[in-house]
Amino acid sequence: MDARLNYFASPTAGKVLKHFMSAGKALKNSPLPTATQELVALRVSQINGCAACIDMHTKDAAAVGETSVRLNLVAAWREATVFTEAERAALELAEQGTRIADGAGGVSDEVWARATEHYDEEQLTALVVLISFMNTANRLNVIAQQPAGDYEPGQFH
Repeated sequence: MDARLNYFASPTAGKVLKHFMSAGKALKNSPLPTATQELVALRVSQINGCAACIDMHTKDAAAVGETSVRLNLVAAWREATVFTEAERAALELAEQGTRIADGAGGVSDEVWARATEHYDEEQLTALVVLISFMNTANRLNVIAQQPAGDYEPGQFH
């Protein structure tokens, strides 16, 4: 399978993605816990059907010590007992933030309140930006049909 577009060969995409990837690096260095970042990135990518990002975030999470049990249960986090309350709040926010078109009100006050119980303002800011960042990355990859499977942990960081 070949991608429809080669973003790395495009001068326009190169200019844009340089800044985009810089934003991703800033998120990696945010005070939001690394495990939470990877779980949220994986869940958003699952919802959006982004195989390239699922490949990336599964491998990156495993490389920093995330267990296969937790990675395999992200898609069914509500029924899984392996996530903390803080992670569950982040995953719920990620789902509502990704499925904006599915809910007339966007992110509910209840979901936002649960997130604020576990994360300070800087962490919440990083979480919201991460959710938005992943939705953008997913759309870039899904539209261009980026293939998955060859990613090496840390390849883009």
